[in-house]
Amino acid sequence: MPQELRAVAWTGTGLALLDQTLLPHRAETVHVRDVDTLVDAIRRLVVRGAPAIGAAGGYGVALALLQGRREGWTDERTRAAVARIRAARPTAVNLMVCVDRVMTRFEEGPDAVLAEAAAVQREDVEANRAMGAHGADWLLKRIGEDRPLRILTHCNTGALATAGWGTALGVVRELHARGRLERVYADETRPLLQGSRLTAWELAQEGIPHSVQADGAAAGTILRGAVDAAVVGADRIAANGDTANKVGTVGVALACADAGIPFLVAAPTTTVDPGTATGDDIPIELRDEREVLEWAGVRTAPAGSRGHNPAFDVTPGRLVTGLVTERGVLEVAAGELPGERLR
Repeated sequence: MPQELRAVAWTGTGLALLDQTLLPHRAETVHVRDVDTLVDAIRRLVVRGAPAIGAAGGYGVALALLQGRREGWTDERTRAAVARIRAARPTAVNLMVCVDRVMTRFEEGPDAVLAEAAAVQREDVEANRAMGAHGADWLLKRIGEDRPLRILTHCNTGALATAGWGTALGVVRELHARGRLERVYADETRPLLQGSRLTAWELAQEGIPHSVQADGAAAGTILRGAVDAAVVGADRIAANGDTANKVGTVGVALACADAGIPFLVAAPTTTVDPGTATGDDIPIELRDEREVLEWAGVRTAPAGSRGHNPAFDVTPGRLVTGLVTERGVLEVAAGELPGERLR
């Protein structure tokens, strides 16, 4: 992604969010100086991706403090505003973790809060770089063929979804930098097309060969031998390795298991939630049914039809060949459980 474009940036008085609802056709910035606007931006997916909304949430604590000082809020009201930011999207644990971390500096005032939020953002970029290298090393060793690899990915996990570089797409970028990437199959990712709008845009910026495909094509692409591995991100990982990611991910994992190829999850350790025992305990966000009943504001389903629109699904840990974090790779399906190894 061009260096000047960042998903989340602090301007000195508020947040600048690259509006991901408008990409790839327009690159515009939403300027945020109040809590209501930030909560709306997170819910509308102006900013999205677990690490990116975590960074936005961290800065949101400072935003709430500054707004509270301008408008004469009590501490109680300011804390309530922070709680609204923390709850804006219930599945992605990074938002909660980052808000909670920054809130440890709340009593010290805005400067201390901003310093902690900046540290969260900086550490995410560092973690992404490390997991990109670990993931590329593991894939090349695991697949063991001296040729460029063909990788399938689902949803968007690049610089747009993080503080910079990317998680799963960071692994892809590392393979590309090493000259070991032949092609990326990017699932379009229904219903909001984060794959075709965002992942393809990032890949095009990097000059990485890629093909966009319908989500329903993924299993067939894998089973006919056109893919060497799938690499995806995560919004929450339970202690037993069950992984919540964008809806449609579990079908990719099942196809990889049947084809006998690696299914790699790339996520920072902040995405691992040891307090969530299994995927059954992960709350799944249900979004507005209009996202699947309409297209561009035009009704596509019959008037009497109802929509079922879960934003995420849960892939059982037994299907996760590897979980790559900034610390290395855990082979979850072989019994290396993140709740035990990453405490």
